[in-house]
Amino acid sequence: MIKVMISGGGTGGHIFPALAIANAIKEKYAGSEFLFVGAIGKMEMEKVPAAGYKIIGLPITGIARSLSFKNLVFPFKLLKSIRISKRLIREFKPDVVVGVGGFASGPLLYAASKMGIPTLIQEQNSYPGITNKILAKRVDKVCVAYDGMDRFFPKEKIRFTGNPIRKDITSLSGKRERGLEQFGFDGSKKIIFVTGGSLGSKTLNESAAAALRSLEEKGIQLLWQTGLAYSAQAQEMLKHFPQLKALSLPFIKEMDYAYAIADVVISRAGAGALSELCMVQKASILVPYPFAAEDHQTKNAQALVTHKAALMIADQEAQEKLFAMAIALVTNDEERQKLEMNISKLAVYDAAETIASEVYNLAGVRR
Repeated sequence: MIKVMISGGGTGGHIFPALAIANAIKEKYAGSEFLFVGAIGKMEMEKVPAAGYKIIGLPITGIARSLSFKNLVFPFKLLKSIRISKRLIREFKPDVVVGVGGFASGPLLYAASKMGIPTLIQEQNSYPGITNKILAKRVDKVCVAYDGMDRFFPKEKIRFTGNPIRKDITSLSGKRERGLEQFGFDGSKKIIFVTGGSLGSKTLNESAAAALRSLEEKGIQLLWQTGLAYSAQAQEMLKHFPQLKALSLPFIKEMDYAYAIADVVISRAGAGALSELCMVQKASILVPYPFAAEDHQTKNAQALVTHKAALMIADQEAQEKLFAMAIALVTNDEERQKLEMNISKLAVYDAAETIASEVYNLAGVRR
């Protein structure tokens, strides 16, 4: 049994790996205790309790890229978050503290390293975020998902593990029929699945909206995860295309069923999404979010494109070209099968279990 604090969040790309790591530790080391630490008002404050774990929020926020009053109060929020983190560490007495990226992990990992607690960070992307780059000098272990990360992190601290993903996605065997039934689709017709991540994507949503008539005319079905902000608008649009078999949802919890029925997936290029696409072996078109820090989504996507494992289109070209590309791909069985075969070779299995072992080894150092 070990006691572990896990911090980070802001998006599903940080939250789901954190939960996967906790679940793997709990499975391997029975009786382990966990405390999550997030940022007040962010998604993790809802998703983590829903998964059965306790979470405490810090008042920390990110730094705005433009001149903003928020940047003036950032130092005060940071200092307060560090003070709270130290108190939480003294109360919980963790054996190890784990950070998964996002600004919420900064104060806790900094405090833990100052207090002599073993620390580990997990970097999902091919280009690390600023929080992890700063923390890397202080932590004991850095788990990464891409080669060549010694450009950013001390080589002696790096362990290649891949990205942890939700366990229900690791096998789609037997799930296609159940997925077709759950979402109400016809298994004899092609299905395009559009997902802009847990928060949705304006570009992908507008591109899908512009393609509804073409999809209706060609008899191609559409599963459309819109995010909450675009949900009502998408549902209203679909009323004007009664012959189009389509379903729009603000959020899809059963992503394993969604992947199981998809012939082609259109997605942003966050690291978590790409790890899932490799695992489920789906032909994919990636549209990197152009405002991601250091343009890391383009770098993530390029890693797949280099291996001929996915197609990529720039955000500014998506509304005009994305669905023409998707329709061409979904109707070309040979091209789809090539992409599926190539992306399957990039899947990394047992990432969460490997990280769980690293966490346990660090706990042993302290004991």
